[in-house]
Amino acid sequence: MAVGTAALAASLALTACGGSSSADSGKDRLKVVASFYPMEFLAQQIGKEHVAVTDLTAAGVEPHDLELTAKQVGTVQKADAIIYLKGLQPTVDQAVAQSSSKHKIDATAASPLVDHHLDEGTEGEGHGDGAQGGDGHAHEGPAGDPHIWLDPTRYAAIAKNVGDEFAKADPAHAEDYRKNTDQLVTELTALDQEFRAGLASATTRTFVTSHAAFGYLADHYGLTQVAINGVDPESEPTPARLAAVQKAAKDNGVTTVFFETLVSPKLAETVAKDLGLKTSVLDPLEGVKDPSEDNYLTVMKRNLANLQAALGAPAATAPAGTAPAGTDATTPAPAN
Repeated sequence: MAVGTAALAASLALTACGGSSSADSGKDRLKVVASFYPMEFLAQQIGKEHVAVTDLTAAGVEPHDLELTAKQVGTVQKADAIIYLKGLQPTVDQAVAQSSSKHKIDATAASPLVDHHLDEGTEGEGHGDGAQGGDGHAHEGPAGDPHIWLDPTRYAAIAKNVGDEFAKADPAHAEDYRKNTDQLVTELTALDQEFRAGLASATTRTFVTSHAAFGYLADHYGLTQVAINGVDPESEPTPARLAAVQKAAKDNGVTTVFFETLVSPKLAETVAKDLGLKTSVLDPLEGVKDPSEDNYLTVMKRNLANLQAALGAPAATAPAGTAPAGTDATTPAPAN
């Protein structure tokens, strides 16, 4: 999976370094490389018209599976600023290490990772209790669960780092970067408040999900995540793991099994059918299928609406401009 030495060397000779048309056309803008969607969203919201952003992970692609091309490595080499999450995508880490950019923004510097390890005896049942909560799996590479962007307060901390670094990289537009950062942090703070209020009166605080990506969200809002799979959303759970999930669901009044958008829902549907439960979407936001229709804020609001339905929390009246739950509404599991 690592980028080969030959590819790295070849990339230095490339004359066309852009990974997207927006980057190619932004000759007078700050050239920013983002490793995957949550980093791209920060770059776009904070940089706006002053940046040309290249996302290394294409829309709809699972970021854990990313392998960089020589051209993408060349884009990283010539970027003015790079936003990435160290440990999530080894090929990106290697390319960043070889880049001469003075503005390498590692998301984990602003929000250190928590090791949501496997709880002995429960084979991965996570609890919303701080450092030991929620995720129910161990990750390769640096110890810790990488899904920090699913806690809006952690995501806001990363945004502040991005804004500061953009201001250093492009002093002429420093004030705009600061204003844009403040606006985004205000929106993320409001989102956090919506989650707190929306989940406060839930009748159960346990949810079942196919991919163990929601440890930070569970920790922050006092929930318990029970995950069918660990870090690899397409892995196969053991019989013991399935039995543990079924027991946790029955013991905690779980009504819904959540699946995600970028992988097959088959496993979640099978577990739901076996337990007579519903299925619904809880999106880990590792990518969005159509960035022109969705963004971090709209998807997180749908996640909240779907969690409220599953946990028995009354749905609050949506504020003006809030996207409806749409196709992510809870639905019965298929019969087959």
